[in-house]
Amino acid sequence: MSEDLFKGPATRHEQWQHSAHLARATWITPQQLCPPGRRLVVVAPHPDDEILACGGLLASLRGREADLLLISVTDGEASHPGSQHWTEYRLRRQRPQESRNALHKLGLDVQTLNWQRLSLKDTAVARDEAFLVNHLSQLLRADDQLLCTWRGDGHCDHEAVGRACAQAAQAKSVALLEVPVWAWYWAEPEDTRLPWERAYKVQLDADALQRKQQAITAHVSQLETDGERPPVLPAETLECLMQPFELVFR
Repeated sequence: MSEDLFKGPATRHEQWQHSAHLARATWITPQQLCPPGRRLVVVAPHPDDEILACGGLLASLRGREADLLLISVTDGEASHPGSQHWTEYRLRRQRPQESRNALHKLGLDVQTLNWQRLSLKDTAVARDEAFLVNHLSQLLRADDQLLCTWRGDGHCDHEAVGRACAQAAQAKSVALLEVPVWAWYWAEPEDTRLPWERAYKVQLDADALQRKQQAITAHVSQLETDGERPPVLPAETLECLMQPFELVFR
């Protein structure tokens, strides 16, 4: 992560409620964004990013698993550096299983889901960015809707994935959606660093929102304290990510 962005406290949900930029963002439904027959390709830097970024949208696609391709770029093994409890060895196995449990809680049929795990090195995706661009370019179809983390999100892997997806999308003339995850933590409600002119709010119904909330609880490693260390996912940021919409830059 970019340390300077995370020096201060997390921006709280109540503060975001007063954002004029957020209020002006255009509403869009999951069906408008990804109508039946159109494939959604979700590229998640770490196990949990697919839930945090677009768990509600994914829940809206249950029964349409054939229209979904999920790509997990890393296994998330670097989330607890130096931890004796959550070692890299343990996290490589734990976090993908948490993702599997979370997808099940969304109501998706994980057995039939097209889910690729690339197992690139956590916190070093930029090193394999060219590989990721090439891999995506071979997978993408012209009518796909590609979704990934935002290029300016503040985490090195989120940004590398965003750059790779943007490059592949341009090369294949594919529609791209970028989703802020960590920006909810460090950005301010009227922050000009966010591309508000491209902002849309994907409307979530009560069922999709509830399923997303349940799915987040599957990521136990990211929600528990580790000795004196606080959880990886701050409560303030989780509250922002569990609003009845998902913010995307289109």
